[in-house]
Amino acid sequence: MERSSHKQGGMLQWGIGIGDMLILNVLFFVIYSRMDHFYTMAIDHSIREVVLFLNFCYFFALYFVPIKIHQSVVFLDKIVQRSFMLISFHVFLFMTCLSFLNRANELATFIVVYYVVTMLCFTLWRVLVRIFVKIYRSKGYNSKNIIIVGAGKNGMELYRIIKTDLSYGFNVLGFFDDNEVLKDVLPNYLGKIENIEAYVAENEVDEIYCTIPGTNSEKISDLLSFAEKNMIRFYIIPEFYRNVKKSMVLEIMESIPLLSIRNEPLQSAYNRMIKRTFDIVFSFFVLILCYPFIYIIAGLLIKLSSPGPILFKQKRTGIYGQIFECYKFRTMKMNEVADTVQAVKDDPRTTKIGSFLRRTNLDEFPQFLNVLIGDMSVVGPRPHMLKHTDLYSKLIDRYMVRHLVKPGITGWAQITGYRGETRTLEQMEGRVKRDVWYIENWSFILDLKIIFVTVVNMFRGEKNAY
Repeated sequence: MERSSHKQGGMLQWGIGIGDMLILNVLFFVIYSRMDHFYTMAIDHSIREVVLFLNFCYFFALYFVPIKIHQSVVFLDKIVQRSFMLISFHVFLFMTCLSFLNRANELATFIVVYYVVTMLCFTLWRVLVRIFVKIYRSKGYNSKNIIIVGAGKNGMELYRIIKTDLSYGFNVLGFFDDNEVLKDVLPNYLGKIENIEAYVAENEVDEIYCTIPGTNSEKISDLLSFAEKNMIRFYIIPEFYRNVKKSMVLEIMESIPLLSIRNEPLQSAYNRMIKRTFDIVFSFFVLILCYPFIYIIAGLLIKLSSPGPILFKQKRTGIYGQIFECYKFRTMKMNEVADTVQAVKDDPRTTKIGSFLRRTNLDEFPQFLNVLIGDMSVVGPRPHMLKHTDLYSKLIDRYMVRHLVKPGITGWAQITGYRGETRTLEQMEGRVKRDVWYIENWSFILDLKIIFVTVVNMFRGEKNAY
């Protein structure tokens, strides 16, 4: 018998698909009616075929970019990214189909307008749907009934996370554990592990989460077999999860499962190509259009403020620990400790123009030269002084992980409150944590978001930049 939660999930998915089609078709006819007749007259004679192709291409695109916003855990940047991929693929297929009607060239302007408008509206629609789904589930609807096997630390932490955010859509029926003493302290003790079969026969259970130690391999195997026979999805939380407290990636070497401790999108040659192409194009235009004017004005003010060169060059740690010379506009008076002592608030070495350049991020503009030659990227973990690399690599376990990608002019840590001086070890740990998160969650959309926020902060000014 099909469970009610599965029916609700299917209906939700169908509802999202119907909404997608309404958005695509309504926008098509709105743009079609609003555009000059010169650009749309090619459609007039083939309107039925064109609309048929429009909807066919959506269904075909779904095969490659399926609907996932109804799933339990989906992040906002992934929704935006997948919306971009779906609409791009959909419009590409649509153009290909129009070429069979010999209409693609005549409708080029219409297609460009349709693509841009649809991209914005479709992404907004998907984000609003996700918000609705979270609110809907937080009220107890469209939830999955689950049981947790094992009431140890892992089991209790899973329970805490689920109860903290009801929008995940899970309803915890209770715990099964062979330690009967726990029934007085657990939120809902259902019995020993051997009682699971009887409980499932009397209650609707959608998923089983097993948190018992791997030493109980026979019990785990029996539970897995039981779940498969009863069409219940089965999940295992590894015993070592508490030591490696992060998402892991499963790979297969023939029949041997391999768990990687992190997902790194930039290990893909395709993603690296996208990032490097953007770095070259973006830095080239900045250096051609903006940098000469900024260099002349900032250079003159720097020279007037104190004797010394306009640019400050410092050896810093780059990708895979390689050392490179990082360029900046000089913001301090010439001093002997520039390579070893970090700038602090009200630093007497900082000039007035230097303070302005730091606060507005303009001091980092020469680093577009580093980006163009390949030492840096526009977005990435900020490169640190060699002294800091040597010090913090001994104090912070994952510090060197941030060097698995090229350092950046700006980064996720910088736009989330970790720009400027790091007075304590906890502050540096917070920065490293965000740098590692960026490495594990990189996307082109995320890079664009970081650049946008950085530009906004340039005009607003940053209190932590000194």
